[in-house]
Amino acid sequence: MTGTVDMDLHPGVEVVCLGESMVTFLPSLPGRLADVPSFARTIGGAESNVACALAAAGHTVKWVSRVGADGFGDHLLDAIAAYGVDTSGVRRDPDRPTGIYFRTATDRATDAHEVAYYRAGSAASAMAPGTLSYDDLWAGRVLHVSGITAALSDDCLALMRELTAPAPGRPLISFDVNHRPGLWRDGSGARVLLDLARGADLVFVGEDEAAEAWDLHGGDAIRAALPEPATLVVKRGGAGATVYERGGAGAGSGAGGMEGGAGAVGGAAGVAGAGGGDTVTSVPALRVEVVAPVGAGDAFAAGFLSATLRGLPAAARLRHGHLMAAATLTVPEDLGTPPSRAEADRLVGLDEATWGTLRLGPGWTAATEQEVRTP
Repeated sequence: MTGTVDMDLHPGVEVVCLGESMVTFLPSLPGRLADVPSFARTIGGAESNVACALAAAGHTVKWVSRVGADGFGDHLLDAIAAYGVDTSGVRRDPDRPTGIYFRTATDRATDAHEVAYYRAGSAASAMAPGTLSYDDLWAGRVLHVSGITAALSDDCLALMRELTAPAPGRPLISFDVNHRPGLWRDGSGARVLLDLARGADLVFVGEDEAAEAWDLHGGDAIRAALPEPATLVVKRGGAGATVYERGGAGAGSGAGGMEGGAGAVGGAAGVAGAGGGDTVTSVPALRVEVVAPVGAGDAFAAGFLSATLRGLPAAARLRHGHLMAAATLTVPEDLGTPPSRAEADRLVGLDEATWGTLRLGPGWTAATEQEVRTP
């Protein structure tokens, strides 16, 4: 796949996001789930997180899924639509429930973190070829999906295989690997996710999950195993992120750009030629006062996609990803409020030294330009 988008074939919304969203219950106090006295209700789901973040950033977005014909399904539709997301492609299932989950307040990277999912047999797990309209799925310039959907059921996996298969006129396929070992009870997840990623045009994968799933260590090894996507984004945690682009596809060409490009970010990235004709661009992460890490990867994908839709160069796309992730890292929920486009562009345009001195904490996206300071 080349990643080139035919604008005449996709004149509708900018991005369609397909996947399960669940009602999320956040604890009122730290501690074990057994000890938490009460929970606050919010929403969570990798693909709907991306949809909401993109809509909040000013893009036209449609979310496609299935939810139960229940109160939780009502809440999801209302909450996601409130971000400005088109939910007309969501089907209601009278026989299956909307998924829900509970989590502790502690960092999911520690042994103290607990998550209790109630999603088996959910309405979303019944997504299958033929149950969703291609008028919805191919309505956008980009179709964003993730590996979580493939793990929900055999029918969902069949749908994901169909969507990532070569097809004339399909939109650009954006795929976030999102390896969740606990969802793959038969141990097939690593192989399946690699196959699906090979069918996508733009792939997001964490260095840590590639090591866990595929025993691949470092961006170059991941790229060697995934040569097919025109654009590969490797997230390296606190170290930053790296994008590999075939043939130097940058702003205005292929998967890298859609609107004709923009000014380069001076000194924001190291760029070098890679094997197989790739251009490789790396941008360091921001220093962030983390409140909760949940949803940061989805926010990064949204920031990168937003900048891609605007035709920005590689370094700017990575910086927008880091900024959107920082907006989520500094709130307890799965979704943060992104900075205004003007403020994001201002920060993305900082020189490399100043970018490296930024410190972002809770409330930074609502701060004035003077309040977002460097030390």
